[in-house]
Amino acid sequence: MPEGHDANPGAALPASASARRRRFWRRLALVAGPGLVAMLADTDAGSVITVAQSGAQWGYRLLLPNLVLIPFMFVAQELALRLALGTGQGIAELVLQRFGRAAAGLLLAALTVSCFGALVSELSGLAGAAQAFGVRPEVTIALTVGGLGLVLTSGSFRSIERIALLVGLFELAFLVMAWRAAPALGQVVAEAGQQPLGNSGYLTLLAANIGTGIIPWALLYQASASIDKGLGASQIGPARLETATGVVLCQIITLALLIAAAATLGGGGPLDSVVEIERTFTATLGAAIGSGVFMIGLAGSALVATVVVCLTLAWSFGEVLGLQHSLDHAPRQAPWFYGLVIGMLAAGGAVVVLGRNRVGLAIAAGVVNALLLPPLLFVLYRLARTALPPAVRLCGVRAALTGAALALAGGTALYAGLAGLL
Repeated sequence: MPEGHDANPGAALPASASARRRRFWRRLALVAGPGLVAMLADTDAGSVITVAQSGAQWGYRLLLPNLVLIPFMFVAQELALRLALGTGQGIAELVLQRFGRAAAGLLLAALTVSCFGALVSELSGLAGAAQAFGVRPEVTIALTVGGLGLVLTSGSFRSIERIALLVGLFELAFLVMAWRAAPALGQVVAEAGQQPLGNSGYLTLLAANIGTGIIPWALLYQASASIDKGLGASQIGPARLETATGVVLCQIITLALLIAAAATLGGGGPLDSVVEIERTFTATLGAAIGSGVFMIGLAGSALVATVVVCLTLAWSFGEVLGLQHSLDHAPRQAPWFYGLVIGMLAAGGAVVVLGRNRVGLAIAAGVVNALLLPPLLFVLYRLARTALPPAVRLCGVRAALTGAALALAGGTALYAGLAGLL
């Protein structure tokens, strides 16, 4: 046999396949972050409160809608991701270029309402949970605003992203609560099939569940964070997989919360405070352990979401106004960017300290998000059809299916939100 000739010609194939797999996982590790952080923030304090209220009032009846929501969440997040990586621009910047200053101004106004409502929900959840341990709300808010202010002004995107991922994983504590709740399978199946769509109270919570699943600020965050991370069109494949993983993880946590809430709170009527939610949830684990698990999970979700909503709004204003808006800039290089972040935290904290009905605030924020969804989803769809380069543009059958999915999600959110309010 001549020197250098391989006795087994097929031996190189497994090595080649193995090399491709290694390259894929390296690419995935490089892009991981924006999608997972967005989805961990999706399971925020507002979502915890909304799901707890859903389980308390309607048992397992909102289980099926949250399960069905998974593909719609992915379609919306993937669209935002595709726009960012395909154009190298954030959503707000694309709206400014394609639709003009008036449309960009409307987007910023709607986003401000959505982000500030979410921020109040996050800080309310933290204050309410800490209150169960005897900590006064103003103390919790002062520590949270001060601590997050120091983290967010560190001047390093990667550091903040890693901290957000680490803290967000605390949400896995909610899976323990669902496991210990030991729901009756027959009751779960029976109630999950019941959809009282003629009841305004149910529709309000349905809208809030949709609004805490497909969230306007989560869509814009993933786009802007992907750009700040330096991702491009060549990384759409791994980024799409990361997004799908984040969506599934988000809804697994949401479903776990709903199961735990329905098993322990079902039929108990509406809840009035976060303290009441925490005390009732701890029935599955005991007072001491249960309180700790609930606090860890809630703190993780609320802190990640607080970071996300503040950064989303600051990034979006920066994109529209053409000012420095990167976390890799030091505060002295982008004073207005960090000033807006700190200002939001302080204003949100003030509202929470002065407010009272924190459960009502969280559900109202979810309904507002649901009402904002239809126009935002329409804008994303139009941009994906017109602003993207041909290689990644939304077209053909994929465009038709995406448009149908977005129309169904947005239409359901709008109907449930308006019918619940009226």
